Amino acid sequence: MNEYLQSIIDRDPAAKSKLSLILTYPGVKAIFFHKIANFFAKAKFDLVARVISQLSRFLTGIEIHPKAQIGKNLFIDHGMGVVIGETSEIGDNVTIYHMVTLGGISPSINSDSQRQIKRHPTLMDNVVVGSGAQILGPVVIGENAKIGANAVVTKDVPNNAVMIGIPARNVGTSSNEFKPYAVTEDTKEIDNEK
Repeated sequence: MNEYLQSIIDRDPAAKSKLSLILTYPGVKAIFFHKIANFFAKAKFDLVARVISQLSRFLTGIEIHPKAQIGKNLFIDHGMGVVIGETSEIGDNVTIYHMVTLGGISPSINSDSQRQIKRHPTLMDNVVVGSGAQILGPVVIGENAKIGANAVVTKDVPNNAVMIGIPARNVGTSSNEFKPYAVTEDTKEIDNEK
């Protein structure tokens, strides 16, 4: 827990203390509830797991399916409107801002054919997803990739890529250092040149 809270302080200049994170950050609460819901989902108590996840959604504005797989130190900043689908997989030290969807693209018809298959994204380690971004389908977002605010990603993203736009396009290579909202000075210059 101490490592998790410190990882948020390292990424958020507004974070003043570990106690304030526990008491006031909805992303921290959502991760706490997800750990409980995920425990029940793994034990095949699906209804209990879903009730816990829906309680968390009500309290935090963040919806994480109980079966989503989440690595260590996920930081959901602000959080309102974040949706993480059932077969999503999230690596370590990932940062997600508000209004992000890790969703599927399958139609709602013939749901039985879509059970037990990968329908949602995989985010590798150290990914940053800017506010409002939509990552849809069973795509893989490579390590250290940055997804800009409001980007719509429907294809795999290579390691260290900087993705912006609708549909998202690769506009450069990111450094390994943390950049909030996935925007860098280099990205701004590349985008202005196009």
